[in-house]
Amino acid sequence: MKEKKSRGLAKGLTNYGDPAFSLYLRRSFAKSMGFSSEMLERPVVGIADSRSGFNNCHRHFPELVEAVKRGVLAAGGLPLEFPTVSLGEVFLSPTSMMFRNLMSVDVEEMIRAQPMDAVVLVGGCDKTVPAQLMGAVSADLPAVQLLGGPMMPTSFHGERLGACTDCRRFWALHRAGKVDAAGIDEVEGNLATTAGTCAVMGTASTMASIAEALGMALPGSAAIPAVHADRLRAAEASGKRAVELARSPLRPTQIITEKSVENALRVLLAIGGSTNGIVHLTAIAGRAGVEVSLKKLNDLSDSTPVLVDLKPTGQHYMSDLYAAGGIGAVMRELKPLLHLDAMTVTGRTLGELLEAEPGWVDRAVVKSFKDPLSRQGGLVALFGSLAPNGAILKRSAADPRLFEKEGRAVVFSSLDDLAARIDEPGLEVTAEDFLVLRNAGPKSGYAMPEAGYLPIPAKLARAGVKDMVRISDARMSGTAYGTIVLHVSPEAAIGGPLALVRSGDRIRISVKERRIELLVSEDEMRKRKAAWRPPVAPPVRGYAKLYMEHVLQAEQGCDFDFLRKASAYLGGKS
Repeated sequence: MKEKKSRGLAKGLTNYGDPAFSLYLRRSFAKSMGFSSEMLERPVVGIADSRSGFNNCHRHFPELVEAVKRGVLAAGGLPLEFPTVSLGEVFLSPTSMMFRNLMSVDVEEMIRAQPMDAVVLVGGCDKTVPAQLMGAVSADLPAVQLLGGPMMPTSFHGERLGACTDCRRFWALHRAGKVDAAGIDEVEGNLATTAGTCAVMGTASTMASIAEALGMALPGSAAIPAVHADRLRAAEASGKRAVELARSPLRPTQIITEKSVENALRVLLAIGGSTNGIVHLTAIAGRAGVEVSLKKLNDLSDSTPVLVDLKPTGQHYMSDLYAAGGIGAVMRELKPLLHLDAMTVTGRTLGELLEAEPGWVDRAVVKSFKDPLSRQGGLVALFGSLAPNGAILKRSAADPRLFEKEGRAVVFSSLDDLAARIDEPGLEVTAEDFLVLRNAGPKSGYAMPEAGYLPIPAKLARAGVKDMVRISDARMSGTAYGTIVLHVSPEAAIGGPLALVRSGDRIRISVKERRIELLVSEDEMRKRKAAWRPPVAPPVRGYAKLYMEHVLQAEQGCDFDFLRKASAYLGGKS
């Protein structure tokens, strides 16, 4: 006779050597919280709550979690919330990226260790959603991703402001001497005035869009503003759906597949999404055994138009995208390119969902497939002697006049060196040069911060220079813009070619040919390599030691090597 699978509170009993005693003790302690015997018989839905006093994006989560509970209770389940690591982007040192994998482990292990039949993942801030999805895929328990939602923009001196593209714009004006100290203080208090994530298509909004495109978030939920009543209704619906999943399990590995990952890549390209999106999607896919090739990214980018007119590449904000029809409107335009048979967390295929959605769309925000903002996708991967394993350029946020160019390298050996010298009056630099930052990758000691948005040197900014080619092994905030080559791999800290670049070297970039070349002879490179030494000593203890020993390069999602599943390549070798 087949043994009945344990569910609810009887699942995963604490081991005291007597299962009956373990269940009796667990129920006894649960009743100390006021639960009735009837309630304890229900399927259990865990609610992974990533709120924190150090995470402004999540300050509305108490109300959001209550709405999830309402949905769970109404559907006949027992909601039990539990805390996880929270990653407030601007409050973490050296960078939130270092702790994304730690949060993913926390989410995975708490899902496994605690008795639940399904889980609602409540997150929003940049690295939180990928961490939750990574952990959920690895635990492979029925899961629904609930996004926190974006902020609303603010009216300020006759214009709309929203974190954080506008914060960068005003800071650039401040550096150029066009906004004084009093002005920048006033702007500071008007950039982020509601709960939620950045109001533009930054990393948080990109990951929300990817979560919906993957099928892990309920349809129509990615772009709902954090303070909108629809966000609470989405939370309630997510709780209800989690109970349904607990009774008829559909697991994340059945949703996150080669087909859904390719769909998510298409959406990433069409929305002009963050460069961080490719790193995080690669990590999520890797947990499901799907490996994303940067060459495949280029193939998809060549045939995927940019459709969404949002900052930092356009004019509008996430609240406008929601009013315009949301990510569903984008995916309806992309239907000829999508795998419509991909399964979603609703239990229906993507094609079925898109057929059921209304057809209205605001063309000021979401362009048609036949009349796009750009015929090619927002991201492109470059390869060559400077980046043998690849680098990323967000061409939708860059100046096309700089796409085919050769320039002289002005090299900064570290973030500290950059901070010390970038504004020196005596810095030998012109607008035609290429700014190069090395030793800012995953193993640099800085843990790949969002420092790739190298500031224009002060003397050039004051002269009116707004963009120039910048190259590094760092990342860039999804809210930033410019002709910026990122994620150069192998990184400098492990001796990649970037480590060997010197000021005065010539570098050639060709977006058309997907190339980035260091124009230095092989013989000279061998001599430099022989003299190279690692820039940082390895940590001796704690999470920093674990991180440095096991973090992978950008093209593998910067995940830990021991957490990735055996992979099937999406689109061949990279």
